[in-house]
Amino acid sequence: MSETTPVRFDTKIAVLLRGDLESWQRLNVTAFLVSGLGSQRPEVIGEPYADADGTPYLPMFRQPVLVFEGTKETLTAAHGRALSRSLPRAVFTSDLFATGNDRDNRAAVQAVQRDQLDLVGLAVYGPRNAVDKVLKGARIHP
Repeated sequence: MSETTPVRFDTKIAVLLRGDLESWQRLNVTAFLVSGLGSQRPEVIGEPYADADGTPYLPMFRQPVLVFEGTKETLTAAHGRALSRSLPRAVFTSDLFATGNDRDNRAAVQAVQRDQLDLVGLAVYGPRNAVDKVLKGARIHP
């Protein structure tokens, strides 16, 4: 493959956000969700970066992260489809806006049954077509 040939990935990293979130919440939720994928799926991480002076920087995802939005119902349906396809996923619930650390975040999610989670965000990774099916009904974030 030449340097000018576009890279097409057979996988997709996607974040689905509830459309009624404030701007700061969208950014915060997205950042938290994608951190889960990078920690458990090393294949999504590229090589470390360095500038022309040789200053090293951390590696980042090797492919774009696509951000979508939808209604509460869209998120609930997407969550169910991600589970049924056994895709790697991360969730962010409305309860997490009131916590301030990882321990309390995990406790807040664990306290609620799966079908009662008040989802405001979902990250999913997997084959492109499977992720596309999970995101049915969502629209690309404006």
